[in-house]
Amino acid sequence: MSTPLTPHERDALLDLAIRAVRAAVNGEPPPRLADPATGALAAPGGAFASIHTREGELRGCIGSLRAMRPLWQAVVDAATAAATRDGRFPAVEVEELGRLNLEVSVLTAPEPIRGPEEVRVGVDGLVLESGGGSGLLLPQVAREHGWNAEQFLDALTQKAGVSRDTWRGKRAGVRLSRFQAEVFSRDF
Repeated sequence: MSTPLTPHERDALLDLAIRAVRAAVNGEPPPRLADPATGALAAPGGAFASIHTREGELRGCIGSLRAMRPLWQAVVDAATAAATRDGRFPAVEVEELGRLNLEVSVLTAPEPIRGPEEVRVGVDGLVLESGGGSGLLLPQVAREHGWNAEQFLDALTQKAGVSRDTWRGKRAGVRLSRFQAEVFSRDF
């Protein structure tokens, strides 16, 4: 994602994501675009879908940082997975749909960083990769929790399942990266 999405592209992605969740919950095949994809929707892109209750409780969140397929397909896949395959939660039920909100995060390519001094809290999402595990936190997570850069990195190590001090100092085999996200949402 190099330029912001247009309002039309955002609406198209939200429509697709909500249709994907509805289809997954009803055991139907995922939706496709009505017209051939063009522009940002056709370009490879990384995306996450986050499902929340209207009270703000997380209900599912899955996606991919890697831009391996057209953005519209990445959003459909993420929304389907967030509704049915997030191991932290049971699959979304039909009865819940009217009480949920869907948030789409379209991601930029990651860039390496050295440490907390390069983290812009509320702007950057983070990725930690090490031999012991990996983890990703979206930019909005730090803002929602009121974390500073070090707290954000500590939470990232917890998500990655590695030692809390993994990001501190120059450890061999540890890679930190940041990315940004264009985030938009809609109630079902």
